[in-house]
Amino acid sequence: MADILITGAGSGLGRGAALGLARAGHDVIAGAEIWPQVRDLRAEAERAGVTLDAIKLDVTDPADRAAARRHRADILVLNAGVQEAGAVVEIPMDRVRRSFEVNVFGHLHLAQDLVPPMLERGAGKVVWMSSAVGIRTRPFIGVYAATKHAIEALAWAMKGELEPRGVRVAVINPGPYRTGYNDTGVEAMSQWWDASTALLDRPDFADYLEHQRDPREMVDELVRVIPADRHPFRTPYPDELRQQLREFESQVWDAAT
Repeated sequence: MADILITGAGSGLGRGAALGLARAGHDVIAGAEIWPQVRDLRAEAERAGVTLDAIKLDVTDPADRAAARRHRADILVLNAGVQEAGAVVEIPMDRVRRSFEVNVFGHLHLAQDLVPPMLERGAGKVVWMSSAVGIRTRPFIGVYAATKHAIEALAWAMKGELEPRGVRVAVINPGPYRTGYNDTGVEAMSQWWDASTALLDRPDFADYLEHQRDPREMVDELVRVIPADRHPFRTPYPDELRQQLREFESQVWDAAT
């Protein structure tokens, strides 16, 4: 069994994975962004009869990251994230910067803190939570997709850098799951978008949101893959997503402008 530190465990897939990994017998350090999430997670773990260590871990907070360094991590799961919908040419730049601070820079800081002990031990694993849009970019979620593309690049580079020293690296690419995360990303656009001044019409996200999948299947896959000794570098899920992503990449190569 492994010591697993996972960020973004206060809600959604991260919360489900933290509880599932703890239920499977792993020692889980579950990082949540704010104190109410920490307390809720502790209460849910108690109700479920599982043991985990819920901590406050806002990946953009240096004090929180320093506190996280006190914990041993055989496996580091970089899962926390924010999503912001909006056209690339008009989404406010503060939203763009915030997306990169949370999804990319905060996690990179954390990796630089927690990977060195793995290198000293000559063993460990870093799992980046990417997304289907880390490969298949869609209109009006380009900023979110850009953060996930950055994650893909960092993870691939880290794989080549760390694996010769015994530290494995992987990415997981979930499709759309009904956790509220995608709904919040769409709703966040309402905070700044104004029809009277908008450059582009707001898209209808209804079909996308209505066809999200049951997150239970994705949580089960996370609980299987995160501690596994061997699996592909990239894990798209559900299974049919793998072929869809390959087809998208071929379209990009062939697209005209």
